[in-house]
Amino acid sequence: MKKYISKYHYLTQDLPHRSHIDQAHIACGAGANWIQYRCLTKTNEELIDEIGEIAAICDDWGATLIITNHYHLIGMVDVQGVHIEDFDADFAAIRTEIGDDKTLGASATNIEALLRVQASGAVDYCGYGPFAHTDTKPNNKPLLGYEGYRALRAQSLDIPVIAVGGIHLADADPLLQTGIHGIAVSAAINLAPNPATAFREFYKTIY
Repeated sequence: MKKYISKYHYLTQDLPHRSHIDQAHIACGAGANWIQYRCLTKTNEELIDEIGEIAAICDDWGATLIITNHYHLIGMVDVQGVHIEDFDADFAAIRTEIGDDKTLGASATNIEALLRVQASGAVDYCGYGPFAHTDTKPNNKPLLGYEGYRALRAQSLDIPVIAVGGIHLADADPLLQTGIHGIAVSAAINLAPNPATAFREFYKTIY
């Protein structure tokens, strides 16, 4: 089942000065149509409560809500899908658990892993990175840079690829010029002096 996948994925993150709920409010008010709730620090009960509040915000604004990793909560919260960051996850099993109507995203850091995600037949899109250095999701994977995305042109890909990791406003248009489907942004918006303005600047560049 082909699903709508936005070209602009906005990710919340754990911040000391702004809650995930406030982040979702700001992004939706600035025009977000795709929110990925990325919180890896709370209990199931806390997650359910917070997701519930963010889901209400997304419903009000007509935005898709994706949660990171916590697919075991799918039956307890009103979300449209889940993004799995575990490179070794059994995507077919997760698809069976969440059902065909939910969107399933995955992560990959190299072409071989990206092709495995596509070959699973269970995943709707793949976050591919890191593009550049990022402190949001620290890892020791090689940085792809623009060439890493241009290299995808030589592959037989039909899964939407979303660039992720250390993306700034000046990177958005050159990344899209490589032929990928879209980009995911977190810190460049969340840590900006005015997150709403930063969100809109990305939006204007992407669309």
